[in-house]
Amino acid sequence: MRKRAIQHHMDGLLALLLFGIFAVCVLAILLTGANAYRRLTVRDQAAYNDRTCRQYLETRVRQADAAGGVRVEPFGDTSALVLLDAFGYETRVYCCNGYLMELYAAPGTDFVPEDGEKVLEIGGMVPSLDNGVLKITLINTDGIEQQSYLSLRSGEGAAA
Repeated sequence: MRKRAIQHHMDGLLALLLFGIFAVCVLAILLTGANAYRRLTVRDQAAYNDRTCRQYLETRVRQADAAGGVRVEPFGDTSALVLLDAFGYETRVYCCNGYLMELYAAPGTDFVPEDGEKVLEIGGMVPSLDNGVLKITLINTDGIEQQSYLSLRSGEGAAA
């Protein structure tokens, strides 16, 4: 009778041990999957931000692409992309305090870069205009640079 009780306890311990090993394996797989999901989410968010920023700038430039409608000029301690609309107002697009900013105002109005609206988080932006070709260097939050070149359709009307 005693051997049977000891055998019964050993069977219970073996079942408990197998259940513990199973639980540890399931937990390890879940943690590995969660870590992979987190890495993919961060990578996809960074790609989304880069793509969205580039498309936003290209769309804004295409909307203002008319004779004299696109220029680059200093604004505060940075360079701003200045886009003129059909009503004579200017939209300044620039980088300030880690954000792509936009400021819509009448020409000659005194504003500082901090007055603009935040559009997207970004590391930096360096626009330059040369012979009707707008070069925009975007620096993402990880410090990686990407360059976009836009040939202005208005051509000779673009101002540097």
